[in-house]
Amino acid sequence: MHALDVLGDPVRRRILELLADGERSAGDIGAAVQAEFGISQPAVSQHLRVLREAGFTSVRPEGTRRLYAVDPEPLAAAAAWFDPFRRFWQPHLDALSTELARGKRERRRAAERDASRIDPEPTEPAEPNEPTDPQED
Repeated sequence: MHALDVLGDPVRRRILELLADGERSAGDIGAAVQAEFGISQPAVSQHLRVLREAGFTSVRPEGTRRLYAVDPEPLAAAAAWFDPFRRFWQPHLDALSTELARGKRERRRAAERDASRIDPEPTEPAEPNEPTDPQED
């Protein structure tokens, strides 16, 4: 099965997203995916099997639990498949990055201008409301 066929399924992509944070048990994965997609535990198991057989995940037993982790090699192969097509979106992403940086810089400058417009605190202390006790000085 081609890597993009594996990644084309939203349930399998979600499983990989969950595993991107680190190793998780099959039960944890199943609970999260069942809640999000409303599918059965056997359906989750089938998706885990597809990911395992395609090499996207590894599994290791720990007692009665099965712990899954991402295997990055097939993801690198999928990313390499996209390389000839990056020229179509990379300039747009670069432009977006430039615009985001420009907006951040403009917000920072506006905040600095606003801060400089605020009157500084008086340099002389205000007159006290009550007379001070001369013995306290």
